[in-house]
Amino acid sequence: MSPRKLALIAALSALFTTLAGSAPALAQDAVQQALQLPAAMPAMGDVAEIANKGLTGPLKILALLTILSLLPAIVFTMTSFTRVVIVLSFVRTGIGSMQTPPTQVIIGIAMFITMFTMAPVTTAIMEQAYTPYAAGQITEVEAAERAAAPLRAFMLRQTRESDLALFYNAARLPFPTTEADVPMRIAIPAFVISELTTGFQMGVLVLLPFLLVDIAVASTLMAMGMMMVPPTSISLPLKLLLFVVVDGWHLLTRSLLRSFA
Repeated sequence: MSPRKLALIAALSALFTTLAGSAPALAQDAVQQALQLPAAMPAMGDVAEIANKGLTGPLKILALLTILSLLPAIVFTMTSFTRVVIVLSFVRTGIGSMQTPPTQVIIGIAMFITMFTMAPVTTAIMEQAYTPYAAGQITEVEAAERAAAPLRAFMLRQTRESDLALFYNAARLPFPTTEADVPMRIAIPAFVISELTTGFQMGVLVLLPFLLVDIAVASTLMAMGMMMVPPTSISLPLKLLLFVVVDGWHLLTRSLLRSFA
């Protein structure tokens, strides 16, 4: 065997001997650190105190991003936006002008009417939840609970009892006695179903006058033998004239606002 291989074997033997000799000392140090670890850990009271202080920085950022991602769904389903945009869409369909007013205008009108009708709810949320939280008086969990109360009260005022009972029966839960006993997981879908129903009911009432105009124009053209004339070419100006004469936008907006009173 060459002298280089003998030197390598001797170095490895010395290294293993050193590690074997220091292994008991390393094991003893590890045991002592493990015994000292429970004493360094916080007690249960300290853990509860840390939890009561609120979320940490990364968790706050995660919660904020989650809320921002769900914001469109919250605006569309937990406010008056659904009913307003459905009624406005029925108006455009009843008139027969598929591009007037444009979709962007309808969405904008629905958004501003929603902001107007939801102003009392947002004011209550600011006073009861955000202001105390910004002042450091309550935690994030308490702020969320306080913010949910005015929103739940608004939704339940617009929710039909039959729709609420539908989800309670599906969940096999006893019917609540107060608004505070209704969880959001039941209040939100029941509110959405009620808003869709109310919006379609108002939409049918909006469509009836325009439907009568269409029937009258079509019958008149048939009686006069003018079958080649498109009825929409005559009914569209008449419907627009009728809508302007009765101040349709004013009546429609007043009906929408009264429906949320």
